[in-house]
Amino acid sequence: MIDDSAIKLRYASLGPYLDERGRRLFAAAEALAAGWGGIATVARITGIARSTIGRGLDELRDEGKPAAAPDRVRRAGAGRPPLVVTDPTVLTDLKDLVEPTTRGDPEAPLLWTARSLRNLAAALRERGHQIGHNVVADLLRGLGYSLQANRKTREGASHPDRNEQFEYINKKVKRALAGGEPAISVDTKKKELVGDFKNGGREYRPKGQPDPVQVHDFVIPELGRAAPYGVYDIGDNSGWVSLGIDRDTASFAVNAIRRWWRTMGRMRYRNATRLLITADCGGSNGVRVRLWKRELQNLATELGIAITVCHLPPGTSKWNKIEHRLFSFITQNWRGKPLVSHQAIVQLISATTTDTGLKVRCEIDHKTYPAGVKVTDAEMNDINIIRHDFHGDWNYTIKPQGKIRRDSS
Repeated sequence: MIDDSAIKLRYASLGPYLDERGRRLFAAAEALAAGWGGIATVARITGIARSTIGRGLDELRDEGKPAAAPDRVRRAGAGRPPLVVTDPTVLTDLKDLVEPTTRGDPEAPLLWTARSLRNLAAALRERGHQIGHNVVADLLRGLGYSLQANRKTREGASHPDRNEQFEYINKKVKRALAGGEPAISVDTKKKELVGDFKNGGREYRPKGQPDPVQVHDFVIPELGRAAPYGVYDIGDNSGWVSLGIDRDTASFAVNAIRRWWRTMGRMRYRNATRLLITADCGGSNGVRVRLWKRELQNLATELGIAITVCHLPPGTSKWNKIEHRLFSFITQNWRGKPLVSHQAIVQLISATTTDTGLKVRCEIDHKTYPAGVKVTDAEMNDINIIRHDFHGDWNYTIKPQGKIRRDSS
């Protein structure tokens, strides 16, 4: 067992008094005493190159090259001068290549090329500098540069009534829960390829035995894609997912809500008089989708209860409760597992739980949903929709047919 702390202490004590050859021989002696793995350990602790320690071992063992004369020690500061000394303009040219201020300039170098070390070195050589990519890396570190990925921080322009809409939704949800009425959050999760395809994330498996998956992500015609549409019950901390095998349309979305009600909601909310739905502004349950409203009218009449919809403001879908209370946990549960079949997806979703007691049910929706269904103006006029005083385009109530009453909310 190599005692790292002892080597570190000895080097810290003796290092200031040793010249270059003394440090080399000290490191070699420590490596020799440490035995197997000594060179790597001493190099890590002292920062002395492994090749230098090897030369020191040759000197100690009197093997290979003859030992240097005792008085032959390189003077301090000797050796090749740094590139920035012999080529004073290299830093300026390097800054010109990587400075963010060059973005948007159609004549800027490397604007349309990945700014890799080799590309930067090639561009510098075109300017007359003799430099390799390794030296470029050293210079960039000296300038305070490091590899950086994109970070999602800009939300874009927000609607002026965004905060007020969030407060309005919050008030509606609190009122529904206080009255024992159902309040749900709905959305479609990202469509997933079905088959033995790579799925992001890792899971524990025997070492060296990862799940083999397809190299290319081409749709398998007989399996296709799966569209999970989720319904999250805010008051019950439970979820329902309809796994669609056809198109993600408004009819599919409303049928998922219908199946949640028949399977889970009706038992919990026996005396419900209305249903509150919070949804994104776009997608199959979008604020401008006529089919969404027509299908909700059919559902309201079928259930005999009013359905109130409050849409999240544009560009705020990540704040939808279903995203971070249901979908995020589903993604964690199936990370690293190929979604080899529809039934496997159902089992993975149904097995999703949390420490706070989340329960999830999932079933396949075998129905087909044609695309491009048109809803006429006459059909829209027949919808018993009451738009709220605040942002009636985002907030509205659809009542069962034949039960028209002004909604003052």
